[in-house]
Amino acid sequence: MKTSILIAAIFFSGLTFAQEKKSDSVKTKSIEGVTLTKQVFKKQSDRFVYDVAASPVTKGNTTFDLLRQTPLLSTTDDKTLKIAGKNNALIYINGRKTNMDAESLTQFLKNTPAENIQKIEVITVPGSEYQVESSDGIINIILKKKMSDGTSGNMRMSNTQNKYNASNASFSVNYRKDKLGINANLSGGENIQPQSYVLKNGNALSSNESVGDIDDPNKNLGGYLNIDYQLNDNSNLALSWNSWANKSYNSRVNLFNTIRSFDEKDNKYIENYTWSRNKEDARSYNNSVNLNYELKTDSLGSKLNINAAYLNYRRFQFTDNRTIISDVNRNDIRIGRQVFQDLPQIINNFSGTVDYIQKLKNDFTVSIGGNYNKTKTDNDTKNNTLDYVYDDNGQLTTIKNTPTPNHFVYDENIYGVYLTLEKKFSDKFSGKVGARYEMTNSVGTSDNAAPEYRRIEQSYNNFLPYLTFNYAINDKNNLSYAFSSRMRRPSFWEINPVRNILTEDNYTQNNPFVKASSTYNQELTYMYKNSYFLILSHSYFKDQITQVPLQRDILKPRLDEMGNPVLDENNQPILDPHKQLRYIRTNFGDKQEMSVTLGMNKTFFKQYLTTNFNVGVQYNVNNGSLSVDPTTGDVFPIYENKRKSASIFIQTNNTLRLDKKKTWFLGANFFYADKQQIELGMLKNLMSLDLSIKKNWNDWTFAVNVNDVLRTNVVEIEDYQDNGNYNYVKNDMYRRSVTVSLTYNFGNQKVKKVRDIESASDAIKNRTR
Repeated sequence: MKTSILIAAIFFSGLTFAQEKKSDSVKTKSIEGVTLTKQVFKKQSDRFVYDVAASPVTKGNTTFDLLRQTPLLSTTDDKTLKIAGKNNALIYINGRKTNMDAESLTQFLKNTPAENIQKIEVITVPGSEYQVESSDGIINIILKKKMSDGTSGNMRMSNTQNKYNASNASFSVNYRKDKLGINANLSGGENIQPQSYVLKNGNALSSNESVGDIDDPNKNLGGYLNIDYQLNDNSNLALSWNSWANKSYNSRVNLFNTIRSFDEKDNKYIENYTWSRNKEDARSYNNSVNLNYELKTDSLGSKLNINAAYLNYRRFQFTDNRTIISDVNRNDIRIGRQVFQDLPQIINNFSGTVDYIQKLKNDFTVSIGGNYNKTKTDNDTKNNTLDYVYDDNGQLTTIKNTPTPNHFVYDENIYGVYLTLEKKFSDKFSGKVGARYEMTNSVGTSDNAAPEYRRIEQSYNNFLPYLTFNYAINDKNNLSYAFSSRMRRPSFWEINPVRNILTEDNYTQNNPFVKASSTYNQELTYMYKNSYFLILSHSYFKDQITQVPLQRDILKPRLDEMGNPVLDENNQPILDPHKQLRYIRTNFGDKQEMSVTLGMNKTFFKQYLTTNFNVGVQYNVNNGSLSVDPTTGDVFPIYENKRKSASIFIQTNNTLRLDKKKTWFLGANFFYADKQQIELGMLKNLMSLDLSIKKNWNDWTFAVNVNDVLRTNVVEIEDYQDNGNYNYVKNDMYRRSVTVSLTYNFGNQKVKKVRDIESASDAIKNRTR
């Protein structure tokens, strides 16, 4: 719903290290069972490797739950996964990226059992061969290799209770016969996502306060089908299809607004009251298909990999936004304004990748490849504003109708090539150097917008170098360094110039003029005994893309207790200043993030207790200012964020085996994130305590999870500007919840899984809504 765009997405994009349980996930493509065995955490070349094949954490959990408990991974909103110090984490399976938009992927991971994962690789600074953006890291899920023919699968059912009840179910099956492998999954669920808000903004002369709830019902259904055929001993052909559908009808916003302004003539404050009651019906469909060909060219491991993909994403959203004039007791008086919005978005993408890895003697590897993406988005937006005009007796006299259609079409072409050289110089020292060159050309057109929106062209080329080395000092000590430069293109919804309304005076504005930002990442890592690690990281963001809160005074008629305009001695309406708050999506200066992380992953008491623990400090330096809405040219009092902040974070995940037979397990997980300065202001501290108990019985697993036991994972952000303006947001997403789940594994558990193939369109899918 629009709320997540306005606030949740804004806030959580700035949370770089608040840590919860972590788990690995598979995106749209093949997310199959996951099974943890022993938790061995070690550093290999450019990545951390977490061996989960025999861990008790896996059985009965979802893929998302497993990722939440992986060292270095975190989630504070129970939706997005982050790598410590990273803005985002992309999900790969067997080295290949997945396809879903973020919201669909989250639901998919939560509906998928975790019974087939061998290990999880965390790549904090990806190499040139990876198509990633900004400071994104990679979570690569390696699935188990099962060697015999047959059929296997699992079924999982769960029920969750927070403010509302939610249910999910999934069914996965693997089939292998000789050279043919097939795997498929079908999953779905139903839930209502609740939120409560307290929003305050203004200054000493005028202010707004909005308090209320948002309920967003969702029905999800999706799955995947992967077919892999071995043509001969050296080549394979694979076809992958992924689909996900979401229906969110009757989403409701109910916010009570208090509008306060100072009357200098009478030296007192005047208050008016309204309700914002919004109803939204939305549905979205994500379908993708990928054809893959792989050819092994020699016995050393050299291979050619070719992908061709098509992605179709459709979202249809209709909103009815109403402003109801009210009194101090929150009684409705009459409707003041009604805004109807029809906000469709259709994305079509054709893409291809070619990758060749040449393994040479003396442990030398050359990787070369290229990619092409062609994307077209069609956003035929229709807005219709109705202003209700009343006479002095409160009788409706006129309805002013103001239609504002905007058909925005965006075409984008991306060309990329890369070269990577990797060499193992000795058993102690290895290194990799590479570079990626990307060319981007885009055109945005509108047939019924202001002249500056009619045609927007952008073209830029980027050279992106990469360097890493790894030095094994001895069997117990390892040291590594990595540097990379990346760019971040705006998401397709960010450049679609639509307005997402929360209240009449509080909304987000997307911006077609947003340009790509640049990021430079450095990381130094020390590891001891494959159990203890120290990470020093630094990221510099140039022209970072974010949402900036601009607020100004606009004049509106003063209303009496009956909702009628108050007239002056000349029988003219008295106008009072009202605060208008716009969240503008734009480039907002530069930013630096520096962090020090000290961690441990160990087992104790003869492997009865398994724990991973992280503690660190993060230092943020912000340098941005904005005073003009780039989409309209409207001038606002300047908003500045040139502040610095230092904050600590703590995370620990613990699993205690309760019996010798390894059938009962108790889990206790905790994270704490100190307050830190983000783009919107000062984010106050967050924390969460999660508990779980699990019973394994033959092929069955029963589990109960309690999240946010202390109900402390509530977002609060406040900001005070030198010009007197302030902005405050409190967002409670009711993360305290109880989940009961039942999982059953069937069939031949040694069935070999189909190869997981990275789609050529994966990078594009990450930019869909």
